[in-house]
Amino acid sequence: MTSETLRPPNVSVGPIAWLRANLFSGPINSLVTILIGAALGWILLQIGTWALTEARWSVVSNNLRLFLVGQYPGDQVWRIWLSMAILSVLAGVSAGVYGQAARTMAATLSAIQLMIGVLILVSPIGIVGVLAYIANAAAVWVVFALAVRITVPRRVLLYAWMASLPITFLLLSGFEGTPLPSVSTNVWGGLLLTVLLAVVGIILAFPLGVVLALGRRSELPVVRILSTGYIELIRGVPLVTILFMADIILPLFLPGEWRLDRVARAMGGITLFSAAYVAENVRGGLQAIPTGQIEAANALGLGGVQTNLFIVLPQALRAVIPANVGLFISLLKDTTLVTIIGLLDLLGIGRAVLAQSDSFGANLEIYAFIAGVFFVLSYAMSQASYRLERALGVGTR
Repeated sequence: MTSETLRPPNVSVGPIAWLRANLFSGPINSLVTILIGAALGWILLQIGTWALTEARWSVVSNNLRLFLVGQYPGDQVWRIWLSMAILSVLAGVSAGVYGQAARTMAATLSAIQLMIGVLILVSPIGIVGVLAYIANAAAVWVVFALAVRITVPRRVLLYAWMASLPITFLLLSGFEGTPLPSVSTNVWGGLLLTVLLAVVGIILAFPLGVVLALGRRSELPVVRILSTGYIELIRGVPLVTILFMADIILPLFLPGEWRLDRVARAMGGITLFSAAYVAENVRGGLQAIPTGQIEAANALGLGGVQTNLFIVLPQALRAVIPANVGLFISLLKDTTLVTIIGLLDLLGIGRAVLAQSDSFGANLEIYAFIAGVFFVLSYAMSQASYRLERALGVGTR
């Protein structure tokens, strides 16, 4: 005699039932929903009317090249496209190797490049730029399809990512007397400079912050005092102060033959500032690890380095992913402060464009465009964080 297999009960809720349960569950809730919906509808109608009929978006499209790359030489812009191609290839491979979280970042990178290509269509940059960005956007998925079918060692991919940053920097800056003429970082600007400052700050601040967090918990008094003093000193001053010190005071302590350009000094200031906050986030994660695990590791004969490297740090870093991603999003937005030391990032380019005679009165259009760019970048980082949290089971047992 065979038993009948029953399907699990259907617990899904239809859209009408969901609306009734969440928005129209009673007279008061229904009234509040209607009032808020009417207010939002009116606001969206006003914004849409302004954006479609009154806004002068030509101010943005005519200066799109400045917003993207600043004063980077026009005949050398292909180096930026090549750098994006390297990033697209690595993102596609990572999406095939690491799965869902990396796939979200790859999809976002592809979508952003496709969006830039569409924007260039209505600007005087030219069809070559459109094809370059569209090709890079397509390369993400072509490489992803290949990476799914072949085996790519994760260690090799990690080394490739580590090498991509200096290669990209050298490709953009170039060398005198080579096919890649030198391009001073003082002419870098716009979205290019904003992204570079954020990426370099994130990549360098994270390992430095981990080292500082471990140093603050060290049993060696000198290491602990120095790490604690650095963290508290940096966290006690605003980023503006650090940028001013890096730009004005730091060159006074360097030997006469050493010349750090302004972009490098800004990167150093942002890195040192962010590392202190990363250290505090990581320290919170380290304190959340039960001491029983450390005692068990000691009982198994593991040394302090092995315990931290293989037991404590993986759990601590996993626990502080949301806090660190929030910090990195703030870091991305804080890059706009470099305008006070004379660097023309995305916001600085916007202010420079507003100073042109044909851009008077277009404040709202330019700032709306800049806000949209920052929203897209921040939203992409937050979504990648959510996917990574779900993949690693953050918040679950």
